[in-house]
Amino acid sequence: MRALMTTWLAALLLFCTPLAQAELTIDITRGNEQATPIAVVPFADEGASLPVDLAQIVADDLERSGYFAPLERGAMFEKPSSSDEVRFGDWKALDTRYMVVGRVSREGEGVRVRYELMDVSGESRMLGETVTASSGQLRAAAHRISDQVFEAITGIRGAFSTRIAYVTSEGVGDNMSFRLFVADADGHNSQQALSSDEPIMSPSWSPDGRKLAYVSFEGERPAIYVQEVSSGRRVKLTSFEGLNSAPSWSPDGRKLAVALSRDGQPEIYTIDIGSRDLQRITNSPSIETEPAWSPDGRSLIYTSDRSGGPQIYRQALGGGEPERLTYTGNYNARARFAPDGEAIFLIHKGNNGYQVARQDLDNGRLVEISDAQQAESPSVAPNGTMVIFATQQGSRGVLGAVSADGRASFRLPAAQGDVREPAWSPFLN
Repeated sequence: MRALMTTWLAALLLFCTPLAQAELTIDITRGNEQATPIAVVPFADEGASLPVDLAQIVADDLERSGYFAPLERGAMFEKPSSSDEVRFGDWKALDTRYMVVGRVSREGEGVRVRYELMDVSGESRMLGETVTASSGQLRAAAHRISDQVFEAITGIRGAFSTRIAYVTSEGVGDNMSFRLFVADADGHNSQQALSSDEPIMSPSWSPDGRKLAYVSFEGERPAIYVQEVSSGRRVKLTSFEGLNSAPSWSPDGRKLAVALSRDGQPEIYTIDIGSRDLQRITNSPSIETEPAWSPDGRSLIYTSDRSGGPQIYRQALGGGEPERLTYTGNYNARARFAPDGEAIFLIHKGNNGYQVARQDLDNGRLVEISDAQQAESPSVAPNGTMVIFATQQGSRGVLGAVSADGRASFRLPAAQGDVREPAWSPFLN
């Protein structure tokens, strides 16, 4: 358990290989056999001549969610671009439940996208919208369409327009460099937020999506920084003697929960970002680390070895004794709440090694949902439908993602090298 204190550093050092670029790609590794059939018809081009295929981006988003199985374009015997061109009987013959049609045209220096969502079985129009975007925001426009389609069908807010943060490493031994990147949720449009010769760990998004907290070793010992994503401006929040690790934002964005060893053993603290006031939450001879806030902000969950091995505990911020949450197996760590607060996602060591697991809080039932090699660092999508985590593909570190029910999964490797420490952003608008 005491190795948890160096988990973040060891993970980065252990799997380091040269990194050529940080742009991530999508590899679907397991599809959901119960996914709903949908046809995303190529959008008609009315003189737009776009450099990207918006309909393909929408189809890829929906497939990646695990909720939908897009129809292959080769199986589409016609390509309508508006609802009045749709012959529902033909699409029913293809077992298509829903379909998206649209057209794109130029509007000044930008692009206008008109799309419609059709319920094939009900022979009705569910959604119609016009989206405008600049030439540099075409992928963002496609993700917005995916969000609207996903919500219209499932009733769950789409998270395709969100972002992810992650850490990469380059070099070996003493000649290493580390970079913190921010990218779209599908791995595209990566932007470097920080570069350092020392490890960068545990990025965590503020609730408004404007800032990242993370751990950096650039000052010869770990320190916690808070950085504005858009400007790059940052402040050092803590740099106590010993461990400064695992920052986690409160739901109101005013505090961070952190693990500090300033008083001896690693304990959980909260720190007010404005006043820098520090409050100690745990007081134990055991190791307490990896805090995460409950969605209502009234309690924290964290990893502790007080029972002899790493398990998840919950501490109400109003006081009282901590509550042990996990009992399945002898290793449960790095827990994060589902957005509705009804479950936690964590790393569980079972017969299949270290895997992402979901535990329902009402009955304590724990189920492994990933099928990965050495899963670590889970982070939950803001709509609760997916979990992103770090894993391995052969000898390389990559990001993996799995649906909350475990039925669908994909990987996001970089072209070369290792990727670690993912963090999924909140909704950005």
